[in-house]
Amino acid sequence: MPRRPRVEKIGFHHLINRGVARSAIFLDEDDYKEFLEILQVAKERYNFTIHSLCLMGNHYHFLIETRYENLSLIARQINSKYAQYFNRKQKRVGPLWQGRFKNWFVYDDTYLYVLFKYIERNPIKAKITQKIGQYRWSSSSFILDGEYLKLLEGSKLFDKDIFYLLNSDLSSDEIKKLDIFQKTKYKYNNKKVIRLKQYSLEEHFLDTKNITERNKSIRNAIADGYKQSEIADYLGLSRTTISKNS
Repeated sequence: MPRRPRVEKIGFHHLINRGVARSAIFLDEDDYKEFLEILQVAKERYNFTIHSLCLMGNHYHFLIETRYENLSLIARQINSKYAQYFNRKQKRVGPLWQGRFKNWFVYDDTYLYVLFKYIERNPIKAKITQKIGQYRWSSSSFILDGEYLKLLEGSKLFDKDIFYLLNSDLSSDEIKKLDIFQKTKYKYNNKKVIRLKQYSLEEHFLDTKNITERNKSIRNAIADGYKQSEIADYLGLSRTTISKNS
């Protein structure tokens, strides 16, 4: 099966990669430091901004902003350089990473701010720490402790209002939005990001708070190709009600 082309569009991207078979990729403090040095070199070479990062024991998360269509070059530089270092140090052979990195183009500010919380709260979710900034190998910790600030130069996390948002848990709505974001398929064509699937009904009606918003969402869902019967079944309404408000 051919690989899905990556979206290289200039802008915000969420990147993840894991160790092969979910094995550890960082075994001691020197490993984390080496990875951050490699990341700094890549940042200077490819001119991108790191807005958020978290290095867990067997995987990493980045939220970066590119200025050129060079996302694959960035990830390849980081992953290959670190794999060479790790294999040489551990006297091992074979792949370090489970495969190509995963990435999602951040096409909406709504997802951007949810991603800040998702990435920075990863150690809390894993029950490694209890508060933002306690996990050493995260950008929130670097900012609070005054470490690796050059690496994070230009990060939106230096905005106190955005940093403050990290202190609250992900809400159920934010978790749903994140799930929708990660499942969305898209392609890059003629300098535009094009979604390859229609919005789910859950996505259409996620933020409806009153009848006016509901009716607007009904019309949007119909325009997106859903049948009135499908919408009626999803909302638990009669088809007549859907028809009147479409």
